Amino acid sequence: MAKVAVFIHGMWGTPDVWRNWRPFLETLGWQTIAPSLRHHDAPPLAPPAGLGTTSLGDYVADLTNTIEGLADKPVVIGHSMGGLLALMLCARGLARAGVLLTPAPDAAVIAIRPSNFWAFARIQLNWGWWRTPHRATLAEALSHTFNTTDPQEGAELHSAFVHDSGRALFEIALPWLDGSKTTTVDPRLVTVPLLFVAAEKDRLTPPDVVRRSAKRFGHVADYVEYPGQGHWVPGQPGWERIAEDTAAWLDGKAN
Repeated sequence: MAKVAVFIHGMWGTPDVWRNWRPFLETLGWQTIAPSLRHHDAPPLAPPAGLGTTSLGDYVADLTNTIEGLADKPVVIGHSMGGLLALMLCARGLARAGVLLTPAPDAAVIAIRPSNFWAFARIQLNWGWWRTPHRATLAEALSHTFNTTDPQEGAELHSAFVHDSGRALFEIALPWLDGSKTTTVDPRLVTVPLLFVAAEKDRLTPPDVVRRSAKRFGHVADYVEYPGQGHWVPGQPGWERIAEDTAAWLDGKAN
C-alpha cells in the first residue's frame, strides 16, 4: 500500500500551513496532498459569499470527495480545527490512521478555558457571529496561535490568514446548541490508530482538552505532549521533533 498523507489545515489557514511538514514527509517516501478547505482559497481580506454559513460538515464532504478519488486509503494529518476534521473522517472509515495536532475537540469534550475564551471573545460579541465570516486580528494571533513563535514570523503568517466560517466556529464552540450535532463522534466508530499531539503552552486547545479527547478514544489512541510548545506545531521552533516523532509513529501504526 502506498504511503499517502492528506494534510488538513485549521481555522483561518490555507495549505501553506504545511510548508514544513510536506517536504519533510516526502523525503521519507510519502506522497502528500493538502487540499484547501471550502472558501479558503480567497484573498485574506475578501471573504467569499456563503463562507459564514459553511458547516464543518461541508468541509468533511469536500475532504471525503478528495479521499475517495485516491487509489489508496490515506492517513490524515490535521491541525487544530483540521484535527477535528481528521477525527470525523476516521469515524467514517476513510483513513487508515489519524494524526491530530493540537486538535479542536469533538462535542463530548467541553473546550472552553479562559485562554481560548479571550481568543474568540471579540468575534463572539458581534450579534450574528454564528453566520458571519471572521478572522483573527494580529494581536489575537500573536497572543494565542503564535505565542511561542518569533513575533515577526507570526506577523508574516498572520498576513496570510483568510476568513473562516461563523457556522464552523459555532459548531466547535457551542456543540450543545447545534441541532445537527455536527461534531458528535461516536468512539465506537473509530477503529484506526490515532495520535493526539498536545503542546504545553497551547492557549487555544490546552493540553488538558487534548488529553480528555485522547481518553475518549483510548482504545485506539496514543497521546504525546511537548513541553515548551504552543499551538503552532506546523512551524514553530521545534516542529522538526514533532514531525520526526509523527513519522516514526506512522511507520509503526499505519503499515
